[in-house]
Amino acid sequence: MDKLLIQGGNRLGGEITISGAKNAALPILCAALLTADSVQLANVPHLHDVATMLKLLRQMGLRAEQENDRLTLRGDSIDKLEAPYEMVKTMRASILVLGPLVARFGEARVSLPGGCAIGSRPVDQHIKGLQAMGAEITIEAGYIHAKAKKLRGTRVVTDMITVTGTENLLMAATLAEGETVLENAAREPEVTDLANLLVAMGARIDGIGSDRLVIQGVDQLHGASHAVIADRIETATFLCAVAATGGDVVLRNARTDILDVALDKLREAGAILTSGTDWIRVQMAARPKAVSFRTTEYPGFPTDMQAQFMALNCIADGGSRVTETIFENRFMHVQEMNRLGAAIVIDGHTAMVQGVDRLVGAPVMATDLRASASLVIAALAAHGETLIDRIYHLDRGYDRMEVKLSAVGANIQRIK
Repeated sequence: MDKLLIQGGNRLGGEITISGAKNAALPILCAALLTADSVQLANVPHLHDVATMLKLLRQMGLRAEQENDRLTLRGDSIDKLEAPYEMVKTMRASILVLGPLVARFGEARVSLPGGCAIGSRPVDQHIKGLQAMGAEITIEAGYIHAKAKKLRGTRVVTDMITVTGTENLLMAATLAEGETVLENAAREPEVTDLANLLVAMGARIDGIGSDRLVIQGVDQLHGASHAVIADRIETATFLCAVAATGGDVVLRNARTDILDVALDKLREAGAILTSGTDWIRVQMAARPKAVSFRTTEYPGFPTDMQAQFMALNCIADGGSRVTETIFENRFMHVQEMNRLGAAIVIDGHTAMVQGVDRLVGAPVMATDLRASASLVIAALAAHGETLIDRIYHLDRGYDRMEVKLSAVGANIQRIK
C-alpha cells in the first residue's frame, strides 16, 4: 500500500496546473449512456475513481478510447444493464448509471451503495424521483431493479438537496415524455457542467445553475464535444497548502468564479489573491489568521474543503469554530491532526481549533479523500517528517498531487 513521506517546512513557489473536476467527470461519463453517438471529452482527470467508472461502463458495453486527458465514448453496443456490487462498493458514484439506463433502455439493475466513511448518503431520493416518473422499482438481494417502458415527465421535490440525486434525475428526464420539473435541485457547478453537456447533446433544460430545473423530454440525444470544468476543490486545496507554507504560487486552468466563499475565507486568513479568467495567484507572507466557517450546500462553504481549511486553522493565530452540517462523520481527520500537535476539540458537529505555533511531523493515517488532503497540508507546514498511510484515498480525487507539489518545492515522495 502506497504512502507519502513529507519533510515539512518548505515554502512553495512556482506554478501548478489544475486538472478537470472529479465530481463533474463522473456524471458526465455516465451521460454517454444516453446516446448511441460519440461523446468526446477533454480535460478528464487521471483519477482512480474515473478509472473505476470507465471499467464499469466498459463492462456494460460502452466503448471508450483514452488519450492523455481526452476520452471518446460511444454507447451503440451497450448490452448489460447492470452495475454489480463489486464495482459499486468501491465508488458510490456508480449509482449515476441508474437514471440514464432506465431512460434509454427501460431497465436497470444497480447494486445499493455500501456505507461511506464520512457518513450515510442514502439513495432514496433517486428512487423517489424515478418512481414519480413512472418507473417500477423493486429492491431485492441488495440491488435496485428499475423498469419503465417510457419515463413520464412530472414534478419532483426532493426532501433534501442531493447532488447525485439531481444529476441522476436530470439525466433521466432528458429522455422522458413531456416536462419534468426538479425542485430543490443542487446548484453545484458540477451539476451545471453536466447540464451544459446534456444541452450540447440536444437536451432541453431551463434554469441551469438554479434550484429549479425544467426539462422538456426529447426522443433521443446525439453526440457532442465537451471539456470538463476545472476542479474547484483541487484549486482550493492547493491554495490552502500555499497559505499554510507561506508560499507564492500561480494556479493555471483554474476557475475563480465558482470559488467565492473559499476565496473570501482565504483573504480573511491573510492570503493575497490576484486572478484572471483562468488563473489565480496566492501569496502568503505572514502567519495565517484563524477563520471560522460553517459548511453548507453550494454556493455556501463546501464540505469538501472543511478538512483542508481546518489544517490551515491548526497553525493560525487565534481560535476558530468549524461547523459541519452535511456529513455526520467528517471529523475523522481531527485525531490524526492532533497527533501532529494540533489543538482541536470536537463538540457534536462543531470543532474548536486553537492555533499552535508549530506542528511536528509524525506517522498518520488517511481516513477519506479530503482528510488525506488535509493531512498533506498539515505535513507540509509541520516541522520534521510525516508519513501518511492509506493514500489510496488521495488517488481517488487528486491527479498526481505529489508530482504537482514537488514541482513547486515541496519535499514529498511516494513510497511504494
